[in-house]
Amino acid sequence: MRRTAAPAAVLAGVAGAFAYVGAVDPNHPGHYPACPLLRLTGIYCPGCGGLRSAHAVVHGDLLTALHDNAVATLGYPVLAVLWTLWAVRAARGRPMGLDPRPAHLWSVGVLVLVFTVVRNLPFGGWLHP
Repeated sequence: MRRTAAPAAVLAGVAGAFAYVGAVDPNHPGHYPACPLLRLTGIYCPGCGGLRSAHAVVHGDLLTALHDNAVATLGYPVLAVLWTLWAVRAARGRPMGLDPRPAHLWSVGVLVLVFTVVRNLPFGGWLHP
């Protein structure tokens, strides 16, 4: 049981966060703070729309979730798979063994950067939350 304590704690935290965001609609103002970058500059950061995306995922509306924040919506299942691998390996008493190569990290960074730039250009309006 001790080996799975960390994955279980992370799961409880994420489940609690998704439950809260599912119950308290981020589409209604006043429940969550505004993005400081958006408020000060008018530029959408890569996280803008992430709470609305999570709310839509909790309610099973994947098209709305993709519209609100495509990177976050596509990242949820990736993180779920990584958590599952972590939990299984922890239960077996093995280390995570995740050793991403620099090319993988750079690829994720470039993807997020391109997403951020495109969603702030005039033709990227369909990516606005």
